[in-house]
Amino acid sequence: MSLLRFDNVACWRGGRLLFEGVSFALGPGEAAIVTGPNGTGKSSLLRVAAGLLDAAAGAVRREGKIALADENAALDRELPLGKALRFWARLDGRESALPEAMDAMGIGRLAPVPVRMLSTGQRKRAALARVIAGGAAIWLLDEPTNGLDTEAIGRLEAACAAHQGLGGIVLAATHLPLRLSHAHSIPLVPSGDGRD
Repeated sequence: MSLLRFDNVACWRGGRLLFEGVSFALGPGEAAIVTGPNGTGKSSLLRVAAGLLDAAAGAVRREGKIALADENAALDRELPLGKALRFWARLDGRESALPEAMDAMGIGRLAPVPVRMLSTGQRKRAALARVIAGGAAIWLLDEPTNGLDTEAIGRLEAACAAHQGLGGIVLAATHLPLRLSHAHSIPLVPSGDGRD
């Protein structure tokens, strides 16, 4: 059983209010896309969802393991991609799921390539493969389509659909189109609070 619920959540960062009054609930098989201009707190909302930031107000309820994919791939740049991803898969106890996850994102052939040699899009695919292999019930995806070509976006959408089909939750923050099944919209607007 997976659940992600925000009840009247607010977030302050850097001495300013990013958002307030955010409420939503996602259950098995559901998805939501967080939208809004730069600086409205989309990435911060995902970090609150992950438990990496405390909510300034309101309550967050999480049931199920969480995986976050953001701009930090957290892969050892000197290792071949396969070994770098295997490190995380071992920690998650999911090493056997790694080949399928790499294939899902179309990077299986890149396993011997050092991470430092990968393009931006290939590193993004690797970060997403790490999430897929991890087996978490709740996927938090921060700008998951940045750096991806059309084919890779299709692979991401297919992976999300498969995850949702198994009862998983997807919460994505993005400026770019991303087709998710039965996705709710969570629009963030500038708070207008310029206090320092």
